[in-house]
Amino acid sequence: MLSGLVIVDKPQGWTSHDVVGRMRRIAGTRKVGHAGTLDPMATGVLVVGINKATRLLTYIVGTSKTYTATIRLGESTITDDAEGDVIAAVSAAAVADAAIYDGVAALTGDIQQVPSSVSAIKVNGERAYARVRSGEEVKLAARPVTIHRFEVHGIRREQGNDVVDLDVTVECSSGTYIRALARDLGDGLGVGGHLTALRRTHVGPYSLDQARTLEQLAEELEVLEMSQAARALMPNRELTAEETTEISFGRRIAAGAATGSPGHATVEHPAAAFAPDGSLVALLADAGSFAKPVLVFAPGNAAPADPMSADPAAGDA
Repeated sequence: MLSGLVIVDKPQGWTSHDVVGRMRRIAGTRKVGHAGTLDPMATGVLVVGINKATRLLTYIVGTSKTYTATIRLGESTITDDAEGDVIAAVSAAAVADAAIYDGVAALTGDIQQVPSSVSAIKVNGERAYARVRSGEEVKLAARPVTIHRFEVHGIRREQGNDVVDLDVTVECSSGTYIRALARDLGDGLGVGGHLTALRRTHVGPYSLDQARTLEQLAEELEVLEMSQAARALMPNRELTAEETTEISFGRRIAAGAATGSPGHATVEHPAAAFAPDGSLVALLADAGSFAKPVLVFAPGNAAPADPMSADPAAGDA
């Protein structure tokens, strides 16, 4: 059974669910999920898990993300991106470059961010965007996010200087909405703003260099084998043959160093354990003087239920 990660270059106009549906047909299996939603307008890295690799997705969702984007200052939209109608326009001609850099600096680091009202976050069991479309006014609570890097690469003044387009790179924690970042930058400068282009270039250790379009994958399915995917994603622990046997049957073994971090492998952030032949055996969490399996991948052994895909409410963009 084919198992592994596929790094997809998501096309514009497709939902993440659309991509999963297409990958099910390409891979010939129903057991496919993704590790973090991208809005239809966005393109770029979407990590897809096939068969047993769907078990890894929950550990990928919380990794940091990197995007290239274009932010337009001087126009606000209902969706905080180019897919929504413009609801306000204020000339940005008087906004100086220095003020833009100051605004970017203010939105870098640990911040409180209010997601867009048309996000997929659930409010009393219903998606926020569905409530907005039905005419309801939705106000979401602010949530903590971290903007590790927010760099401006270009400033272009358009439409007689009434709008300013910024080409930026953003590296951020999981759960950050880049369109909300565009909105907040514009609001802080007093002219409003929205996102006009978005491309995700990294999800944790997986990059756009590894990504393939759906057309390319239909011609040749390139799968990142599970042991390779886990080695890049987590601290590593090399097992002896005896330890491999014990873990394969779900039994605990002595705690060990996980890439220089002994005792720091947890259920939420486990270490990947490998057999002497290099195959992925299990994910381990340390508990005192022992290490116990969180998930067992050895053939013929049971494992907890697979997460089929990330909750869009925890997604990005």
